[in-house]
Amino acid sequence: MMKMQEIREIARGMGIKSGRLNKMKLIRTIQLGEGNFDCFASAAEGECDQSLCKWREDCLPASKKLLS
Repeated sequence: MMKMQEIREIARGMGIKSGRLNKMKLIRTIQLGEGNFDCFASAAEGECDQSLCKWREDCLPASKKLLS
């Protein structure tokens, strides 16, 4: 799992100000900046077809938390 500091470094490298964004909102902002869908933690029923996504390891557990 990626730590917030690592996520903030990725954001900073893309010119995104992390400010007070929580992990989910920050990752979604990064996803949009990458030209991807802002889908972090939104996998319905824990299913996701984006097998190469760098956020996958954090995403699926976060999705399950939100659904429960």
